[in-house]
Amino acid sequence: MPKVTFTKKSLIICVMADEQTVTGFLLAGTGQRGKDGSQNFMIVNKDTNDDALEQTFKTWTNKEEVGIILIGQSYAERIRNMIVEHQENEEKLLPTILEIPTKECPYDPTKDGMLVKAASKLYGLEAGLEKLKNLDE
Repeated sequence: MPKVTFTKKSLIICVMADEQTVTGFLLAGTGQRGKDGSQNFMIVNKDTNDDALEQTFKTWTNKEEVGIILIGQSYAERIRNMIVEHQENEEKLLPTILEIPTKECPYDPTKDGMLVKAASKLYGLEAGLEKLKNLDE
């Protein structure tokens, strides 16, 4: 396994979600826009195609200054293969991908790969999935 080192530089948070969610994060001070016009947020609506989601995700995961990507769970489902591929790459610890609820779609813990993996390690695969299902009740 390659050695991973961390520097003391600032890392940014990126947000990919519906307009209300992104606005909330921007009001909290997470918004940034680069000199080249790049930004650390993407507002997703019904007209946003999967190619745009994939391109933005790919751009963010290749930037060294990105530490966390917050993505609406319903949009994460649309690019699930890219998220899984990123999370399984042992050489690339950052950015961390966190799935969040959106206004249109409530959070489903059984679809969150990171949470399922953690629950499975804690309780075993079947017991972990059962505990996650009980969170909704």
